[in-house]
Amino acid sequence: MPRLLITLGIILVAVGLLWPWLSRLGLGRLPGDIVIERENSRFYFPITTSLLVSLILSLLLWLFRK
Repeated sequence: MPRLLITLGIILVAVGLLWPWLSRLGLGRLPGDIVIERENSRFYFPITTSLLVSLILSLLLWLFRK
């Protein structure tokens, strides 16, 4: 369990540092992502982006376990 948490922490730090470059790929603005903008607020729910990231991470973890 500690190994998993450390790995997840490292991945989160790496994604945070690489976010300016990752945002250029269009993640977060895919069709299916919900954005509701009002005068004083903005609601954002990235359904498609979440599914895509989950699929890629699942594939990578599956490949590393083999």
